[in-house]
Amino acid sequence: MAPAPLDESALAAVDLGSNSFHLVVAREAEGRPRVIDKLRERVALAEGLHGGALAAVVQARALATLERFRERLQVVPPTRVRAVGTATFRKLRDGEAFLRRASEALGASSEIISGTEEARRVYLGVAHSLGDNGGRRFVVDIGGGSTECMLGERFASLRGDSLRMGCVTWSRRYFPSGRITADGFSRGELAARVELEPVAQHYAHDAWDDAIGSSGTVRAIGAILELQGWTDGAIDVPGLDRLRELLLEIGDSSRLELEGMRPDRRDVIAGGLAILRAVFESLGIEGMQPSSGALREGVLHDLLGRIHHEDVRETSAHA
Repeated sequence: MAPAPLDESALAAVDLGSNSFHLVVAREAEGRPRVIDKLRERVALAEGLHGGALAAVVQARALATLERFRERLQVVPPTRVRAVGTATFRKLRDGEAFLRRASEALGASSEIISGTEEARRVYLGVAHSLGDNGGRRFVVDIGGGSTECMLGERFASLRGDSLRMGCVTWSRRYFPSGRITADGFSRGELAARVELEPVAQHYAHDAWDDAIGSSGTVRAIGAILELQGWTDGAIDVPGLDRLRELLLEIGDSSRLELEGMRPDRRDVIAGGLAILRAVFESLGIEGMQPSSGALREGVLHDLLGRIHHEDVRETSAHA
């Protein structure tokens, strides 16, 4: 059977995250990417990382996922595909070698991006999902292996920091074997505040107008709070407190059946909640809105800008 013809207006971004791999396919329309398809698979890359090496079973799972993504990319020109590896790839002893295997499985080139570059692209994805309101935004993205904090205005990122904590790593460390305890929350939140301490002054609540949360942890928590009837979908301190108490009452991640949360997030929600509570406390946040935009949307916009020779990195640097 002859291969499907390429769609010269199509473009795609792949986020090789520490918890999940995401593929988003878009079609360029009036100079903007219009999303036409999304795929997500939980690979749990960070769970397979031990001493800088990635377990063989996790490597196999990751490559199989990328081969499935490749089927969806058949109509997208290879030059219009970007794949980025994040925190777990940065921690691998030989990340470049595994990245080459990942590129072969995907059928498109991939790159490992720094934490600062990840923050810039996350902000870009969030800003485009919200539109141009002229205000200054604080954005936090709690990933599987790292947490990015960003400050930006309109579509320009003004500052970005990547911290070595994520929902997968914190859940493994402070809630081992899925046991959800008050001691785990206390130690996890304290450790997260220590990570935040060197950068907290740059993101104090008087430096921004709106607080925005990106990616799976924040969106899941926002959905849970809304469906429990505790908020209207926003995230606030009382809602986070009530969710903590609910998780403690259940006590075991394997028994978590929360409306608004996918089953594959039950093992990492406690670690993500501990980090988010620490972010609220350290930065004096009272309320936060979840955003649909994230790293993969930022990669799409960045890719489109480069295609048209409008490098958004220069705009950010100038701002």
